[in-house]
Amino acid sequence: MKNICFYFQIHQPLRLKRYQFFEIGQDHYYYDDFQTEDMLRELVEKSYLPTNRIIAEMIRSSNGKFKCAFSISGIALEQLEMYAPEVIDSFKDLAKTGSVEFLAETYAHSLASVYDHDEFIEQVEMHSKKIESLFGKKPTAFRNSELIYSDEIGEIVSKMGFKTMLIEEVKYVMGWKSPNNVYTHTSIPKLKLLIRNNKLSDDISFRFGDRSWTDFPLTAEKYISWIASLPETDKVANIWMGYEAFGMIQKAENGIFEFLKALPYHAMEQGIGFVLPSEATKQNEPVGAVSNHFPTSWSGSKDLSAWTGNDLQQEALKKLYAVSERVNMSKDKPLLHDWLMIQATDNFRYMSHSDAWGSNYSSAYEAFTNYMNVLSDFLDRVDAQYPTTIENEELNALLKTINNQEKEIQRLEEDLKKTRARKAKA
Repeated sequence: MKNICFYFQIHQPLRLKRYQFFEIGQDHYYYDDFQTEDMLRELVEKSYLPTNRIIAEMIRSSNGKFKCAFSISGIALEQLEMYAPEVIDSFKDLAKTGSVEFLAETYAHSLASVYDHDEFIEQVEMHSKKIESLFGKKPTAFRNSELIYSDEIGEIVSKMGFKTMLIEEVKYVMGWKSPNNVYTHTSIPKLKLLIRNNKLSDDISFRFGDRSWTDFPLTAEKYISWIASLPETDKVANIWMGYEAFGMIQKAENGIFEFLKALPYHAMEQGIGFVLPSEATKQNEPVGAVSNHFPTSWSGSKDLSAWTGNDLQQEALKKLYAVSERVNMSKDKPLLHDWLMIQATDNFRYMSHSDAWGSNYSSAYEAFTNYMNVLSDFLDRVDAQYPTTIENEELNALLKTINNQEKEIQRLEEDLKKTRARKAKA
């Protein structure tokens, strides 16, 4: 039996305000709240809420047979909690159906998996706790920011306890292999890999409303017939996209919501089911291993060039992650929160000369200058707490001493309370 594995990504960065050079050292608030809320409200009204309502109805009308997964970055969850709590409530309702799975990812939707493995692990654990606190279940499947994957990243993900990881279909990695099966990490068989089907995913997210496309108009019946005609050996069609495909990229007036509603009916008519990522890897035996020595992603070029392809991006990333260890020594909550927010991949995509999707800057240089002004102020704040004149080893030793002193003080205070309590009883 063939199955469809639907997965939808939700991520929106905190938009940086126009931060001038003379503000460095004077203003430590970096965000354009109006622009952030404005963009989120549009997504909520045109995409998130209407699509959630449709998916809830699809689950009910199919008696729970329709299933799908979501990955929502920690940054996006914070925005939804602040500006659109009704969306969080609708996701909680979807979670209760048992037909929806929430995946783990990096909290900040960052490039930490490439630049700082300790930071990567920290963010994944933070995100998993957030998902569990909101939706009642700890994630067991993982998708990295922008579906970034390599053998090395897969090894780290496996050590964190994940059994399933979602990755991109990359031709020079896959070769003749079909994306419509379960695979394993090249040297860790217990880590199962699901591969995104590029064509079937992009047919919905990018080509659906394109009148020049040879397959326009795309109907649910036609789409399901393509999946039904896949070889018998192909067991799971992994159809993954940004959630904004529904209602934003593909407008409601083009019929995208009617298309979505009709999918379960035509799928079941053809004997095709729906499966969650964690179910797909349990129900299907792996057909082989995938080896990937260099990081790939689901960007247009399938590499990291959208975020690291020019000198501007590389300089910004180098300076950002150079202070990672010092930042994580801090207990300053505003500093730690800003650390997460400025790591979002979007900030570096905006510096791209060719792939600055979603940018509101006039050029890569403007994006770089604005970001570096913000980063300069942030680095000054870090240096004020942990001066660069002191080696990390010295700082670690000092912090260890301070932490031990704090624990000793806490122990003595508890002993004092117990002594007072015994005296009071006597």
